[in-house]
Amino acid sequence: MAFATRTSESTTYRQNRGPLRPDIVLVLTYLTLSAIGLLMIYSATAPGLLAAGDDPAQQLKEQAIFMVIGFIVFTVVSSIDLTEVRGFIGPIYVVVIGMLVLVLTPVGDSQGIAQRWIDLGPIQFQPSELAKIAVILMLASILASSDVPLHWRTVARALVIVGVPSLLIFAQPDLGTMLVFAFVLLAMLFVGGSTIRQLGFLFVATAVGTVGVFKMDLIKEYQINRLTAFIDPGAHELSLSYNQVQSEIAIGSGGLLGKGLFEGTQTNLRFVPVQSSDFIFTAVGEQFGFVGSIIVIALFGVLLFRLLAIAGSARDRFGSLVATGIAAMFAFHVFVNIGMTIRIMPVTGLPLPFMSAGGTVFVAMSAALGLAHSVWMRRSVAPGDRRRG
Repeated sequence: MAFATRTSESTTYRQNRGPLRPDIVLVLTYLTLSAIGLLMIYSATAPGLLAAGDDPAQQLKEQAIFMVIGFIVFTVVSSIDLTEVRGFIGPIYVVVIGMLVLVLTPVGDSQGIAQRWIDLGPIQFQPSELAKIAVILMLASILASSDVPLHWRTVARALVIVGVPSLLIFAQPDLGTMLVFAFVLLAMLFVGGSTIRQLGFLFVATAVGTVGVFKMDLIKEYQINRLTAFIDPGAHELSLSYNQVQSEIAIGSGGLLGKGLFEGTQTNLRFVPVQSSDFIFTAVGEQFGFVGSIIVIALFGVLLFRLLAIAGSARDRFGSLVATGIAAMFAFHVFVNIGMTIRIMPVTGLPLPFMSAGGTVFVAMSAALGLAHSVWMRRSVAPGDRRRG
């Protein structure tokens, strides 16, 4: 991005900033992953819909609508200067907390034993996806306003900011999203200037807290079963480990180059449960093989690289921390989701960004990426400050 030449101190930042220029690599990667996800959702859902006598493109059309909405949200958010809305971050956080409380009331909609949604008629809205963004913005705001190294008081405030939504989400229950919060918190504290002693304390406190949660039987039985099934999959091959067993078979059967689009046996015969959402990566592995899987992983690598580049080139500490939090969120989602399909991670229900079916998650992830993109487009600094490339 070309910067305007240095002007006098009286020149306003807006005048000195120059035209906004998008990160073409980031945008193209986002659109490519979304297109691949749309294709995989169609290949995973068409056989079942056709067998039921429904429109085989039904879920394809629904996800395409979410993609359009998501891209509009990405574009709009990219156009917003975060410094101009920083004063509204607190109210946004409070509203999101209110939504999380609402989910746990009779207004909330449940599926099975989980109550995580608010029914809005034709669609279901999942507030926990917005909570991730709200937490990142709040953490970035307080950390950017603090001295380095961070004071223990600032670390305590950060823990409260993450702890309140975490407890509400734990009650839904949604252990996967809680883990996202924990990883984002550690990443942002590390970049924000916490000390080794503070991080060490958090690791120890987390370990003690985890043991305490298990000792007090606060973890749901099905969550414990998932963990035990992951540790000893052979004992639960036809029950608790069934999803991951079928996932491994699907990915392994793809070989080097895959069976070809719409030619996957596991996919066509619907052996992999919830394949269009949690296990969408199995459709990639079976149909496009090892090569196709590596390409998808490489695309996520490019996305994460660009997010880290944005964090490093932000015009201020606040923007850098926002980009860091978003990068941490994406990294955790990708690692855990793909990890559970090849059984190096337990099943947590975390979706694969821009590829798993779902409206709330796609739009929320698009909004998060838009925030980071906004930081990139305004990465030139005000006169008198150190410029970054």
